[in-house]
Amino acid sequence: MAVVAPFRGIRYNPDKIENLEEVVTPPYDVINEEEGASFLDRNPYSMIQLDLRNTSQEAGSEEGRYQDARSRFDQWQDDGVLIRDREPAIYLYYIDYTHPSGRRLTRKGLVALVGLAEFEEGIVKPHEKTFDGVIADRLELMDECRAQFSQVFSIYSDPEQFVIQVLENAREEEPVCVTRDHHDNTHTLWRVTDSRALALVHDFFAARSVYIADGHHRYTTALACRRRIRERNPDLPPDSPFNFIMMYLCASEDQGLSVLPTHRLVRWPGLHTADQVVERLRHGFSVQELGGGSRETLVGELLARMEDARGPVFGFYHAGEDRAFLLAMLESAADDPHLAARPPVLRRLDVVILSDLLLDSCLGLDHDQCLRQRLVSYYSDPDEALDVAVKEAIADNNATPLLFLLNPTPVQQVLEVADKGEIMPHKSTYFYPKILTGLLINKLDSEERIPLATT
Repeated sequence: MAVVAPFRGIRYNPDKIENLEEVVTPPYDVINEEEGASFLDRNPYSMIQLDLRNTSQEAGSEEGRYQDARSRFDQWQDDGVLIRDREPAIYLYYIDYTHPSGRRLTRKGLVALVGLAEFEEGIVKPHEKTFDGVIADRLELMDECRAQFSQVFSIYSDPEQFVIQVLENAREEEPVCVTRDHHDNTHTLWRVTDSRALALVHDFFAARSVYIADGHHRYTTALACRRRIRERNPDLPPDSPFNFIMMYLCASEDQGLSVLPTHRLVRWPGLHTADQVVERLRHGFSVQELGGGSRETLVGELLARMEDARGPVFGFYHAGEDRAFLLAMLESAADDPHLAARPPVLRRLDVVILSDLLLDSCLGLDHDQCLRQRLVSYYSDPDEALDVAVKEAIADNNATPLLFLLNPTPVQQVLEVADKGEIMPHKSTYFYPKILTGLLINKLDSEERIPLATT
């Protein structure tokens, strides 16, 4: 099954970069143009200079951008800004963070190389769709720079936390780096080079699959890069670096693993009162209105009621009238033709119920229309979503902003969907916090070989 191996990570030289916080970044695909500019202003050695900001639909519009990234990468290594560890290691990676609920948690994971496998092999399992435009951009960057700048976030099953215990017992006493992100979360890395520990981890994963949580485009890019390299070299050896990808791995049972919901702000064309919307929603949901307090209090009460409820529930806030409603799916709605057409493992997902039953069946907004007219925006922060909804209700007379609040997708449902070979809707999961780009870089050197140790 999964092949997990140590590697010689490239990282920032603490003698050259005193404040790591200035140069590490969130993943490229969550950085907007304004944030990208601020990272450059903070430090010229920012990772955004290498792991270029997502161009997605404009891939290739900036001629020479990949070659420039390659030149910087080479120069930073020559100048000692980036250094490479001498021994192959698996890196223990902890994130101490504050959950939006206020709880203080620690997510424990590891960074290692994982052997690439096509999805149909069932070794590395996806749950999201990928888009060719994004892959094309990332492929040119990876091929030109011969490096993987950021990690794929994957999960695996380990109820006994065997892997983390092995690595904790064998880790070096001092971490190789400690830094904070823009949410004030603390990220810590330790090296593990002990041969027995590395072999135990290798053997553990040899009997298991891993599931991509975040980074589907990075993974499919690595597959595309391998195919391109094989065309140039049909005799590519199995232990070539091009047959591996850098992954952050976290056990699905880890107490610090958090999935946040992604709420939907829907712009329903035309003017619609709250009563008109509710009348439509009653075809699939029981509706309970909440009253009293500020809009922030109403949304907070909705989220609290949703967390305590059983079965598929949603919050609905009508920004134009400042009214809030709790929606609980009716048992009879399970026979809705839109839902019935879905595989059983998808019918149970809140995001599918919202898309197929609430938006399509009740409001008449099908997926293609929502996509074509850009009727839906996604927010992990309910306060931000609320603020945007209120502003749009004041400014826009051509559409009615409707804020729908969701519970997070349980990790177990992600695994079940992946095991069935199905794909979840866009923005179904938001694993928090994000892993940082720039803590480790994996170099792709065709002359090197990946060490595969077993007990």
